[in-house]
Amino acid sequence: MLTFGMTDGGGGFDPLVLLLLALVVEAYVGEAKTFFKAVPHPVRVIGTLIGFFDRKLNRESRSPADRAVRGALVVVFVAGLAFAVGWAVAWLSLNHPWGWIIEFLGLIALLAGRGLYDHVRAVATALKRGVEPGRDAVRHIVGRDPASMDGPGVARAALESLAENFCDGVVAPVFWYVLFGFPGLLVYKAVNTMDSMIGHMTSQYRAFGMTAARLDDVLNLIPARLAGLFLVFAALFVPTANPPGALRVMLRDARFHRSVNAGWPEGAMAGALGLALAGPRHYSGGTVNDPWIGDGRAEVTPKDINRGLYLYVVACLINAMWVAAIAMVRFSL
Repeated sequence: MLTFGMTDGGGGFDPLVLLLLALVVEAYVGEAKTFFKAVPHPVRVIGTLIGFFDRKLNRESRSPADRAVRGALVVVFVAGLAFAVGWAVAWLSLNHPWGWIIEFLGLIALLAGRGLYDHVRAVATALKRGVEPGRDAVRHIVGRDPASMDGPGVARAALESLAENFCDGVVAPVFWYVLFGFPGLLVYKAVNTMDSMIGHMTSQYRAFGMTAARLDDVLNLIPARLAGLFLVFAALFVPTANPPGALRVMLRDARFHRSVNAGWPEGAMAGALGLALAGPRHYSGGTVNDPWIGDGRAEVTPKDINRGLYLYVVACLINAMWVAAIAMVRFSL
C-alpha cells in the first residue's frame, strides 16, 4: 500500500506527488538558469544530438527517400535513448532514498510554465515602449521573422505562441508523465524537440523530418484538445473572458489551423478574449494566407496579452488540479 508522498519501499516520492511539487517549484523558479549554467539542460543535450545527426545524415546529395529513411531512424534512436535514460532515472527515483532528486530536477527542467509566462509578459512590456522593442521580444518565442510585423501582429504572435506552447510546454509533458512516468515525459520532449528542429515543410527537411513531425502530431493529439478545454474552463474564472465564445470558436475554427493540434488552444484563446488570431502571416519564404481563427478584432494590444496571461495562469492551475485529483483517488484506494 502507498503512503502519501513516499513509495511503500521508502525509496522515494510517489511520481504524482513529485510532479505536483515540481509544478509548484517550476512556477516559482522558472527555467532555473543559474543551475543549468553548471549542468547541461536536458533539451540542450537532446538538441545537440539531433543537430549532429542532421549534419551527418541530411545531405542534399541524398534522395528524398533516403533522407526520409535516415530521418525515421534518427527518431527511433533518439526516442529510444530518451526512453532508456528516462527509465533509468525513474528506477533510481523509486529505488534509492535520494534518487528522486534527479527526477525532480528533470521535471523542473522539462516543464515550461513559468518560462513561457515570462517570455510572453516581456512582449507585452516591450510593446508598450514601441513596435521595435516588441519585435525583439517576440523573436524569442516565434519561429517566423517578426521584422514585418506591426504592433497588433506582434501581440497576436505572442498570444498564438502562448496558446500553442501551453500545450507543448505544460499540458503535454504533464499528460505523458501521468501516463508513463519520466520515460514518457522524456520521450515526448525528445520528439517535440526533433519536430522544432527538423520537422519543417522545407526542401531541406520535408523528407528528413517527416517522421518527427508526424509523431509529434500524434503525441499532441490528446494534449492539444485538453489544453483547449482547460482554457475554456479557465475562462469561467476570468472576469473579462467569454467561456461560451471560447468553446464555440474552438470547436468551429480549430480545423482551420494548418496544424492538426495548435488550432484547439488557439481557438479557445481567441474565443475567450474576443479576438481573431492566426490569419495571413509573413515568413522568410513568403506570405501564408491562413484563415482567421475567431471572429473578434484583430487589433490586439498589450492589454490583451495581459488578459491572455491571466487566462493562461488559471488554465495552468486547472492542469495541476487534475493531477492532484488523480493523486487523491490513488491514495484513497
